[in-house]
Amino acid sequence: MSSLHYLANAIRFLSIDAIQKAKSGHPGLPLGMADIATVLWQEFLHHNPVNPKWLNRDRFVLSNGHGSMLLYSLLHLSGYNVTIEDIKQFRQLHSRTPGHPEYNHLPGVETTTGPLGQGLANAVGMSLAEKILSAQFNRPNYSVIDHYTYAFAGDGCLMEGLSHEACSLAGTLGLGKLIVFWDDNGISIDGEVSRWFTDDTLKRFEAYNWHVIPAVNSYDDAALREAICVAQKVTDKPSLICCKTIIGFGAPNLAGKHECHGMPLGEEEIAAARKNLSWHFPPFEIPQDIYAAWNAKEKGTKLESKWNNLFQDYQKEFPDLAAELLRRVNGALPASLSEVIADHAKKIINKINGLATRKSSQNCLEVIAPVLPELIGGSADLAPSNLTMWFKSKAVTRDDVNGNYIHYGVREFGMCAIMNGLALHGGFIPYGGTFLVFADYCKNAIRMAAMMQLKVIYVLTHDSIGVGEDGPTHQPIEQLIMLRTIPGLSLWRPCDEVETFVAWQYALENSGPTALALTRQKTYGEHRTEEIFANIKRGGYVLVDCEKPEALIIATGSEVHIAVKAAQKLNQEGKKIRVVSMPSVDVFERQDAAYREMVLPNHIEKRLAIEAGITSGWYKYVGLKGKVLGIEHFGISAPEQQVFAEFGFTEEGVEKAINN
Repeated sequence: MSSLHYLANAIRFLSIDAIQKAKSGHPGLPLGMADIATVLWQEFLHHNPVNPKWLNRDRFVLSNGHGSMLLYSLLHLSGYNVTIEDIKQFRQLHSRTPGHPEYNHLPGVETTTGPLGQGLANAVGMSLAEKILSAQFNRPNYSVIDHYTYAFAGDGCLMEGLSHEACSLAGTLGLGKLIVFWDDNGISIDGEVSRWFTDDTLKRFEAYNWHVIPAVNSYDDAALREAICVAQKVTDKPSLICCKTIIGFGAPNLAGKHECHGMPLGEEEIAAARKNLSWHFPPFEIPQDIYAAWNAKEKGTKLESKWNNLFQDYQKEFPDLAAELLRRVNGALPASLSEVIADHAKKIINKINGLATRKSSQNCLEVIAPVLPELIGGSADLAPSNLTMWFKSKAVTRDDVNGNYIHYGVREFGMCAIMNGLALHGGFIPYGGTFLVFADYCKNAIRMAAMMQLKVIYVLTHDSIGVGEDGPTHQPIEQLIMLRTIPGLSLWRPCDEVETFVAWQYALENSGPTALALTRQKTYGEHRTEEIFANIKRGGYVLVDCEKPEALIIATGSEVHIAVKAAQKLNQEGKKIRVVSMPSVDVFERQDAAYREMVLPNHIEKRLAIEAGITSGWYKYVGLKGKVLGIEHFGISAPEQQVFAEFGFTEEGVEKAINN
């Protein structure tokens, strides 16, 4: 047994012992991939357990995150702040080692993984971030941004459609510092994948313009070492190292079988594996010589120290560049941004025009983007419709990555998962556009961004039946409420240019993800005092008021103007109507009780909410005695004004709803 196999066995037995103690988990992957992980982490991975956030570290992503004990074992053995007690508490309540790796839960975990394919797409985003940052900040003799992104991925990751989206774009952009290890064991939960996964994976990735290294023996240290060295030398393409593995390697009765994929091996099989692999130590006991061989603190500190010396010289030679790089990776917004925002707010506070809020969003970009070099945009092949490009947008291409805009192609899910990778890497605030109805494609990546609290921005245009002639396939009905139910995601549906600008300001200052739902059709600006303007940022506010209001109308987006016009007419007739614009329900709900009571007084029982979408979420605000003017079915194809009239979204429709 080679010394590396000896070290790999420490991963194996920490993993299967923790899974056995937890009575749940996935032992097959850690057993099968332990040798690959050992060669990579021992001989190639640049990282520092003393400082897990070292800027120029290599990134390691376990896309097949169900094999989390592989990663936890690596972190524990390498010297990260992951104790043996953490390992013993695998999958237990409030432990630091949950069933799947969770970002910001344990040092050294670069992203939350488990939904297959997403870690792989995150790795594409991380590698893209490295390539763009290196072009923007590196100078001759000063490669201050220079690291690899390594990812482990299984058959399940490659079966997911997301892998096609992300890997196709990675090849197109020539991400030469992305190296993916395919755990080619031929087994998934249901059994042998040859019955449902017969792709020629090598040809597939070659067609993506990847460098492919086939049939690497995953239990031959020299073969693994050579494959990684070859992959590192190919700088114009990402690399796929096809690792022939045996799921559950070392378990004499279960190796190679799907039964060891997702359940503990059992005491008898673990005892047999100990004998088979000559591991003569009780559960959770690791000999000191193995700990000493694995400990990466000294090596990592030296690597970081060497880089620190380089960066100090870089700071002397290029002080402005160094300061800008540090500002961006630390997530601090430029000081000039607040001044730019304040100046623009004064110009538009009472701007009355007929702009679609997607155009208002583009106007916002024209103002804020010039002072935000970390803002990196994109669209899933809808830039002319989403209006996500501004006057200095420059496309990122294979040959010129010193840009600020990514053409993702028709890859909505891939776009959002890659945006997560860009945000995880650091140095960027990514925003990406598609139609609101296609948020369904993006949902799981949006959910992951919310779970990790990543600063990403979704520009979701064509936000209602205002899409008109495109009909029900493109008219979002249930998407607004779907997005509002995602914990940690802030959703804004502004009614005009002023609210759109406030929404963008919020998105930039928000610590988590923000979705902007924007119209295709024109909206009309509303008159506001400075006090009213100041309250927009609170998510909901009184837009039109009267003395002692007797009824409330709550509205969002393009429906606000309809509500205002109807209320003005009704007030002239002697009614007493207050109009509340609520561009962000989640932000409004975080306000103090006194403010919420001031906006929506409990004693006013006559209430109407208006939104061109599913109604159920609004009964919280109108109560059982109130009404909601919304849509409980899919849309219809016709010019926008006819569609709105068909479903009652007119001044007359509002008057009828509030009067009856």
